[in-house]
Amino acid sequence: MLEIDGTYGEGGGQILRSALTLALVTGRAFHLRQIRAGRAKPGLRPQHLQAVQAAASIGQATVRGDELDSQDLVFEPGRVRPGHYEFDIGTAGAASLVLQTLLVPLALDSGSSAVRIIGGTHVPWSPCFHYLDRHWCRYLEQMGFKLNLKLVRAGFYPPGGGCIEAEVSRTQTLHPQDWSERGRLLDIELLSAAANLPEHVIERQRDQAQLRLARLQVPLSVSTQRWEARSPGSLLLVLARFECSQACFFSLGARGKPAERVADEAVEQLLAFLATDAAVDQYLADQMLVPLALAGAHSVLRTARVTRHLMTNAWVVQQFLPVMIRVGGELGSSADVHIEAQQTTPRH
Repeated sequence: MLEIDGTYGEGGGQILRSALTLALVTGRAFHLRQIRAGRAKPGLRPQHLQAVQAAASIGQATVRGDELDSQDLVFEPGRVRPGHYEFDIGTAGAASLVLQTLLVPLALDSGSSAVRIIGGTHVPWSPCFHYLDRHWCRYLEQMGFKLNLKLVRAGFYPPGGGCIEAEVSRTQTLHPQDWSERGRLLDIELLSAAANLPEHVIERQRDQAQLRLARLQVPLSVSTQRWEARSPGSLLLVLARFECSQACFFSLGARGKPAERVADEAVEQLLAFLATDAAVDQYLADQMLVPLALAGAHSVLRTARVTRHLMTNAWVVQQFLPVMIRVGGELGSSADVHIEAQQTTPRH
């Protein structure tokens, strides 16, 4: 059984989620100690607990310590079963993070699966549904994954109640990738959306983003949406496509936050990315380490910024897999990340 220190590096919930994914794929049990010990509310919060219970459900695992606020967890996976699953976080905890924990193990299994997760779909400190659907999934598809996501209902903080559905087909072969060059900026896609708010909020977000992006002098496609949700909320998302890659950034509305500032936050993230020579944004770089490590051979990506999340996730991956991850830069800098992996055959 692997012994994992939950205080390593960034010390957050990502250590838990990556460990769950890798345990399901490799069959290796782990004991995770001091879970989120440095956080204001340490231990398992609702979304972390749901990730554990969902992973245990699809992987027929034996678990000890799966309760709220637990800082000590033992997870012994069984065999991953394809099927139809539904999980309800019960709060505005990030449905996207639970989904990311499950999709790779299910995709590498012997059959097709459908997953329905109820919780927060557009909440702070996590990738929103549209980031997964329009960005993360596109990169997974380049590797050979076959995924289809659907937003049934949006869920904002604090009530949550959103719903994401995912269809996962079996992935037989994963392909290593070279995401070190982005090439020329080709076009930008802009989405302004809201639920339970006046139409002018959507329009002001859209107009401000268009005004800021006009100086880039590239084709701009704009769409607006109104969503069903339990509470008010809004989103401004920008997706930039390059010759060899793409980058995605978003901002969420909040009480007292002007619609123009929502747009500015998303646009400024894109402009900061364009000021680097990176091929992928720092969030995607972190999220793609596990899939790339499972692909075998050599992959490389150039991230806009080396983050503690990235370094921590690289450490977790190397606990489970025969892989060397080399980050060619300091925290906060752009850098190439090399993943030298042996071909790993899922135990399923």
